[in-house]
Amino acid sequence: MSTSANPFGQVLVALVTPFTADGEVDWADVEKHVDDVVSHGADGIVVTGTTGETSTLTDPEKVRLVEVAKDVAAGRAKIITGGGSNETAHAIELYRKSERAGADGIMVVTPYYNKPTQAGILTHFRMIADATELPVILYDIPGRTGVPIRYETLLRAAKHPNIRAVKDAKGDLSEISRVMNQTDLMYFAGDDANALPTLAIGGTGLIGVTANIAPAPYRTMVDAVNANDLATAQEAHKALEPLVRAAMTHVPGTVATKYILHGLGRISSPRVRLPLVGPEESEAALIEDEIALVRRVEGVDFSNFRPDRNAAAGGALPKVAGTTR
Repeated sequence: MSTSANPFGQVLVALVTPFTADGEVDWADVEKHVDDVVSHGADGIVVTGTTGETSTLTDPEKVRLVEVAKDVAAGRAKIITGGGSNETAHAIELYRKSERAGADGIMVVTPYYNKPTQAGILTHFRMIADATELPVILYDIPGRTGVPIRYETLLRAAKHPNIRAVKDAKGDLSEISRVMNQTDLMYFAGDDANALPTLAIGGTGLIGVTANIAPAPYRTMVDAVNANDLATAQEAHKALEPLVRAAMTHVPGTVATKYILHGLGRISSPRVRLPLVGPEESEAALIEDEIALVRRVEGVDFSNFRPDRNAAAGGALPKVAGTTR
């Protein structure tokens, strides 16, 4: 659970942003979904991250997502704002607005597309951390940004008092161990399949996509590791494996997760915003085949899974374009 030493929580959900069929934010579904995942074990919510389709959200939508999540969580979970920008000035402005809206922390992604040097990455992180009183999670995901946060850069970033943690999507467990040995940085698994391996080497928790669907087994896993009960943690890990494969291997995680949540009746529409589109027939079949292998996942009844390929088809153009530069 969250403490003064850990201001973020341990079971963090990389929240999807539910949309209506025409691509507008479905605020009623946002409230319902936040309450659902918190009620089933999440003690942290990351809004407006990759899974939340940050690239196609407007800044006002991002700020309101913080406000709504904060209101619904009502102290039961920390609210972290993710996404940011590859323009340092824009990122600072957005994080300051999120802080005023009630965010408990910020997650800062490595600047994407413009591929700065490590010196530029470090300067970006430090300037953002200087601009807010909130604790910072660095998001290391070179598969999307085109550049990693290198070991030496992590050591230097760790010296900033507001930079407290890393969400790791590189999956290099040896580097994670090396950084944790030399800094006080907390590590969160950024790849759902690596949640237990990261915890096993001393990581703090996870920021998970499939936790949108099934937060309870991740709560069980984390609590078991905290209690030195490896067998129970392994059981949760094994039960989640086909669900993680369904959500994370055939189409972007956001797309598959919304498809599954809609099939379970937990969001009103599986719609994503362009250029994301719903799964094609062959992709939907693969997702459904993986779901058929899921057994005994705590908190989810897949016997009620009714996927709707037609509802998921295509993508939406929202009325107002996002402000990503």
